This record gives sequence, C-alpha cells and structure tokens, in this order.
Amino acid sequence: MPGEPDRRLFSPPTRRAVAADDRLSADAALRTVSDGVALLWRGDYPAARQLLDAVNRRIPPPPPDDYPGYRANRARRAQLLSLLYVPLDPGHVIPLRRAPDVRAACTAVYGPLREPAAVPLRELLGVLGAAEWRRKGVTVPALGARIHPHYGVFAPVRQEYVDLVAQTPLPATELAFDIGTGTGVLAAVLVHRGVGRVVATDSDPRAVACATENLTRLGFGDRTEVVPADLFPRGRAPLVVANPPWLPGRPRTPLDHAVYDPGSRMLRGFLDRARKHLTPDGEAWLVLSDLAEHLGLRTRGELLGWIEAAGLRVVGRSEATPRHRRALDPADPLHRARAAEVTSLWRLSP
Repeated sequence: MPGEPDRRLFSPPTRRAVAADDRLSADAALRTVSDGVALLWRGDYPAARQLLDAVNRRIPPPPPDDYPGYRANRARRAQLLSLLYVPLDPGHVIPLRRAPDVRAACTAVYGPLREPAAVPLRELLGVLGAAEWRRKGVTVPALGARIHPHYGVFAPVRQEYVDLVAQTPLPATELAFDIGTGTGVLAAVLVHRGVGRVVATDSDPRAVACATENLTRLGFGDRTEVVPADLFPRGRAPLVVANPPWLPGRPRTPLDHAVYDPGSRMLRGFLDRARKHLTPDGEAWLVLSDLAEHLGLRTRGELLGWIEAAGLRVVGRSEATPRHRRALDPADPLHRARAAEVTSLWRLSP
C-alpha cells in the first residue's frame, strides 16, 4: 500500500530556482538548467511538455559505440531534464492551465499529498506512463494473456527471454523457484506450462505486490506464492529460474535495478547459492543476455568461471536473438553491440 510521499521527489527545489512560463525559450531553458538552476513552471501545462522535449533535443547525443560515454550522456541528460518542475497542490492537483488529472496515478505511487509541493515534470510523466502501462498491460504470447506492470517494476516488453522459459524442456513439474520475479511473468509461464507450485521471490516490495496481483488476476494464485527475499526462499526445488539484470553497473532510477547489477551481485549470488537450493537432479536456469560481453563489461570466460566456481556445470543452452526496436535501429548509439546480442537460457546442474 502507498505510504507517505517520498520527500526526495516532492520537496520543492532546494537548489537555486526561478519561475518560468510559456515565454521561456528552449535555448534559454537549457542555459539555465546547465547552470544548476531549477525551473518552477507557472505557465501552460502542454507548453511545459513541449519545452521539455525541445531541451532534450538540444542536448548533444552520445558518441556511437562508446558505452561509458553513453551512460555519462544519459546521466547528464536526466540531471538536466529533471530540473524542470511543475507545482502540485494538496491531493495531487496540478494548478496549471490545461493540466491533466494526475490524482489517481500519483496517489497510487506516492500516497496522499497534504501540502503544496513540486515534482520534476520528467518524473511526473514517468508516473503517468506507468499508470497507463498498468491499466492496459503487456501482451505475453507465451501466456495468451496480459501482464500488468506497476510503477518501478520492469515491464516484460522483450519477449525473447520469456519464450526461452516457455520452450525449454522442464526437468520436473512439481515445484519451481522464480528468483527476482518482478512482474511475475516467468512464474506465470511456469504455471501455464504445468508446474504444480511456484515460489517467486523479490527484494522490492513493489515487485512483490505487482507479481501477486498479476498471478491472482491470471487465476494462478492457488499455485503460486510470492515472498519478499534476497534471492532464494527456504528449501530446495528441482527447478530454480533467474533472469538477473544483464549489465554490471550502478542503477540510477527504480527501473535501472532491472537492467544494472552492481558488481554482478545478483548474478553471482544466484550462481553461488543455487546448488544449496537445488535437489540433486535439479536444474538452475540462468536467463542472461551477452550484451555485457559485446560492451566489454564482462567476458564469457568470467561467466563460465563463476559457474564452475559455484559447483555447477552447463548441461544445455538455448539461444534467442533480440527482436526489440533498438536492436534494429542503426541510429542507436549502441547499435553494433545490440545487433550482435544473443539471449541465452543456461541449463545448469550440480
């Protein structure tokens, strides 16, 4: 359940701030935020969105095929764009002309707001977009149904990793663990395939709530249990599945936690502890992209070394090529790496 608002998001700008309205040009706005001065918007709401888009277009793009430059550019871009604030009155009401009704979306994420505040427009747009994702859901062909992501929980828009779990022969059907379940999509796929009971875990309370809601909506509530845990639940299972974040790196936003794994902590933790939670003839399924290898962040030798050091051996591997838009876009700054990317399901046994 939502609690009190996150003060880091809702406190008015504590840095230098100036009022801004429809008369401000995008060039002037970029100069202002580049100096570390926040803009508190007082004009027309659609004009604020147009200004945000115009400033974004004026920020130089990252150099191609330069991953450190790409991350630095994204961090700088986020920093600058987050300095355009819009006001919020109590009850999450935007006191601007032609402003949308954001009360339900903001209350679902932040809880009640009882005093005037300000929020970065970029953050607010993320909240509204997440509310739409949650309402409409994401079609998952392997399920023949929709998964509804919550705010801050990664949506299963990339289907290749889901298809790998849906197509790989099951070693057993009585019990499975889904580690780092997120929306619960892989737990749902396992139940859909006939696994009698799935215990899903996640360390993020938002993910636990999201997965519980999705599995219940799909009619799988009586065959699944979602528990808060740092990786594994208690006990052993003949199948444990994990789709850890694919890139080593420091997350900077809530959604980044599904993409970046600082020091490969989750990946190595899953490998190191999997053997203790597998039955003697069980399998650990590691779903992992090799994008980190193409970006020079991890080698295949390192991954195989971690598997061996954990007392596991590779008994099979299935592969899928990416089908998402950025892998097919030559203008993407990381196109060369994305075009070469392969997602694998590694079947590991003690």
